[in-house]
Amino acid sequence: MSRIAAARGAGGGSHIALTFDDGPDPASTPAFLDLLAAYGRRATFFVLGSQAADHPELIRRITREGHELAIHGWTHRCTLALPPTRLTRGIRRARDVVEDISGEQVTWYRPPYGVPSGEAVLACRALGLTPVLWTAWGREWERAASPDTVVATVLRTLRPGGTILLHDTDLHAPHGDWRRTLAATEQLLAGPLASANVGTLGEHWREVPCENGST
Repeated sequence: MSRIAAARGAGGGSHIALTFDDGPDPASTPAFLDLLAAYGRRATFFVLGSQAADHPELIRRITREGHELAIHGWTHRCTLALPPTRLTRGIRRARDVVEDISGEQVTWYRPPYGVPSGEAVLACRALGLTPVLWTAWGREWERAASPDTVVATVLRTLRPGGTILLHDTDLHAPHGDWRRTLAATEQLLAGPLASANVGTLGEHWREVPCENGST
């Protein structure tokens, strides 16, 4: 597998990785966890360290129910907007908080807005994290978004081995509404993905070193 494919979240085989960004949010994340439990599916949650520290009970629930935790930074700021060294400190702090709460090692990092930086890549290497983006997303934050448009947007670029990006909160979305994302997620799980092999990023690759992005 190429480094570029791994960074985009393109795995091998037919497996589809389902990922959620920006939580945990006590107003919405429990509804997504309930939905995943109802369909017997697992997902990877890219959480913000500051919100994880504020809501440790949700971090524990995510782990307890068999989902995978990953890092989305300490706060939802673009990596290019942070002063030198603050980004690395934030990623390290987020990793430490999430691992201390969950008792599990974190593997993945996704930069806010999907904007990587040289410092973020170097931080991943130093901290043993693998940066990963996505191959399909719902664009739920758009003003005209609806459950149907979110589903259609995901399916437009989703292929076997792909990674889906959705959001389990609307805290950082200017026009977002987590309820339409929840409805879209259910449409996907009940319809197009009902018979698909859907799960966590960890099921894409058992080990993808940050240094070369290959198995």
